[in-house]
Formats: sequence, C-alpha cells, structure tokens
Amino acid sequence: MNSSEETVNRPDGRSKRWAGHRERRREDLVDAVIEAIRELGPEPGIDAVAAHAGVSKPVLYRYFTDKSGLWEAVARRAATAVVEAVAPAVAVVREEREVVRAAVAAYLGFIDSDPQLYRFVVHQRGIARGRDVVAEAIDSIASVLARIIGDRLRALGLDSGPALPWAYGAVGYVQTVGDWWLRHQQPISREALAEYLTTFLWGGIIGIRAAADTPSFPAAENGKTPQSDGSAATL
Repeated sequence: MNSSEETVNRPDGRSKRWAGHRERRREDLVDAVIEAIRELGPEPGIDAVAAHAGVSKPVLYRYFTDKSGLWEAVARRAATAVVEAVAPAVAVVREEREVVRAAVAAYLGFIDSDPQLYRFVVHQRGIARGRDVVAEAIDSIASVLARIIGDRLRALGLDSGPALPWAYGAVGYVQTVGDWWLRHQQPISREALAEYLTTFLWGGIIGIRAAADTPSFPAAENGKTPQSDGSAATL
C-alpha cells in the first residue's frame, strides 16, 4: 500500500474529535432538557425547553433532527436510569424475598425522586418514537425477576416456561401501582407501599410450591433440576 492509500484509509483524528464533541454536546443538551422538564413539568413545549436550556430551537434540532428525536433521547436516558437504579439494588442481596423487595423499593425510589421525568417518559403524548424505551427498560427488569422465578421452578423440577410471563406481570403490576401512587399524591408512605407490593408478589412466588402439586402444572422435561444450594427448593 502506498503512502497516498494509507492517507486515505487512515482514520481522520479531527473527525474522531468532532464525533466525540458532538456526542458530548448531545449529552449536555439532554441534561439541560431533563432539568427543564423537572422545572416546567412533564409536557413542556419545545420553545420553552430550548429557552430553559439556553439555546435556540435550531440548535436543538442540529443535534436531534426533530422533536421526536430529542424526546426519545431524554426517554432513553431516563429508562437507563431506572435499570441502573434497580440492577445494583438487586445485586447486593441474597435472600430471595429481599431481591423482590429491593427491586420494588428501587423502582419506587426512582419515580418518587424524579416524578416529572417519570411522567414525561411514561405519559408523553403525540410523539412518534423510533424505539419504545419504556418497553426496553421493562425487558431488562423483567429478566432479573424471571431468573429468580425460573430458578425456583427448576429447583422444584418444574417447567420454567412460566417464569418470563409471570415476571412481566409482576413488573407491570409494580409499574401500574406506582403510577397510581404518584397520580394520587402518594397517599401512603413509599416504605409501606414497597412492603405491600413485596408481600403480594412474594405470595405469588411462594405459591409455586402449591403449583408443584397441581397435576396440570408441567414438570421439567429432564426431571428435577439439582439444587444449587440447600435452600433453593424451600418455599
């Protein structure tokens, strides 16, 4: 390869720096828009958001193409924050019931600490979204709970197929109740609500023991899965 070909194929350092600058600028603008939402409420106009962020609307559109692109970037940031709040909380506990409670408490803690952003992401109307970032966050959280339920089913020698739909049902339940809680100005304490939801969900999980004795409930195809520890099959 001659020197001219190497020059053509070598990455342009200036292009990399510009791409990095552009990405940092996008992130800064998302930060500014989130602060505007917190101040202005969950349904702000784009002109008010731009003014609050200290930029013109054309500047916003230079980085996000249109309003939908900007709104989606904000929603993606918020959805990521929910997952990042729940996942570490779950990772540090070992007792199965406490895993459920940690996930519930972390979710309620997030929406309680940032209610305007939550409302913006979940209830924003009239915006075409290229990605359903709410569904993506639900996928991530449900997968954690599905693992817990699936392990319990396998420990009992049962088919783990129900783990995923049950997990999605649990996540939808917590989200719906959390939404009610915010809309009604938090009529009970966050701690009490977390305990109520955990008790309800855990009651369903330990009910798997009863399901094991139901003739119609499918057993695992390969027989009973060996326990990973002495407590795995105790319900």
